[in-house]
Amino acid sequence: MSILILGGTAEADILADLLRGHGIEFTYSLAGVTPNPKARVYPLHIGGFGGVIGLARYLTQNTVNMLVDATHPFASEMTKNALAASIQANIPMLRFERPEWDEPENANWAHAESLDQAAKILPAGARVFLSVGAQSMAEFAHRSDVDFVSRSIKPPSSPFGKTIVAKPPFDVAGEVHLFSKYRITHLVSKNAGGDQTSAKLVAAKQLGIKVIMVERPTLPVAEIARDITTAMAWIERRL
Repeated sequence: MSILILGGTAEADILADLLRGHGIEFTYSLAGVTPNPKARVYPLHIGGFGGVIGLARYLTQNTVNMLVDATHPFASEMTKNALAASIQANIPMLRFERPEWDEPENANWAHAESLDQAAKILPAGARVFLSVGAQSMAEFAHRSDVDFVSRSIKPPSSPFGKTIVAKPPFDVAGEVHLFSKYRITHLVSKNAGGDQTSAKLVAAKQLGIKVIMVERPTLPVAEIARDITTAMAWIERRL
């Protein structure tokens, strides 16, 4: 029995450690976009597969029996490809979806359906902290009437404004200091969920910063687990 985990998230790492502890055979896949990924002690596949056809071929040639998509909630193209490839290879697929962040009571949030809409919402003269990932910053570059501070785990290909390269987790005190230092008035974030980057939302509420939350893309119907226990149970039922 072999499992392929499409990883790169904290939850994928937790699941991989559990599978290893149970002696369950698996391979962990990384897209290869994050510089200097942490060392792992289990089989790795780094890089793309070549779309749906390439992934389906990999699943078949490597006798993979289960596919677990535990990629970032906004990695919609990979998720769509994973589901299509699992159907082609005739194997079950589980999508791990960490819960979204809920708007706290008395917080100042606006909701955007896309990055483009988020860019339009920003008022002229705003001092904006961009937390949308290096590959999504270009959507905001045309807003020359706004001052940007951006943070990502790798440098953006076309940087503008102040750019900070850092990896989570982040804490509330650090976020409060950062937002105060740059006199941030607006925070733009994808609704990725999870604990590692949620401190920015707490800091924004404390400082009265307006949050523009980009909602998740619509994904195809699939079997879903929203916590590690459910994901492990799904796997164990199929062993």
